[in-house]
Amino acid sequence: MSDPVSPTPPADRYGTRPGRGEGRPDGRRGLGTGAKVAIGVVLAAAVGVAAWFSVEQNRRDPVTVDVVGFDVRDAEQVEVTFQVHMPPGTTAVCDVEALAQSYAQVGTLEVPVGPSTTQTSTYTVTVRTSEEATTAVVESCDVPDPS
Repeated sequence: MSDPVSPTPPADRYGTRPGRGEGRPDGRRGLGTGAKVAIGVVLAAAVGVAAWFSVEQNRRDPVTVDVVGFDVRDAEQVEVTFQVHMPPGTTAVCDVEALAQSYAQVGTLEVPVGPSTTQTSTYTVTVRTSEEATTAVVESCDVPDPS
């Protein structure tokens, strides 16, 4: 039986740990400093590219939209509440659609939104339908061309 106060475990049970300058127990060597620096540079470059793509996407399409809810009033109209997120002072046009159970479009409405002094604005509109809608979506919100 071994001494219970012994600070080192028995070598035959856990193996020995290599000292500085020695290889790993499985015969492989660890990464050198150059490899670690190269991995760091590659990771930093990947983060930079991801950030650039995010900024570029926001520059090309600065408007996003979330449907908050909808209420089917009757067979001829549905009320839709949605939030538009865009830079303050921006104007956009949103296409709101009412859909039947078969996902066929039964109503559509172009809604001009903005300009607003805040990043997020909430809008509620009523879309007239040709038959009863079962859902409503905001298909797109686009900033009109300045031409």
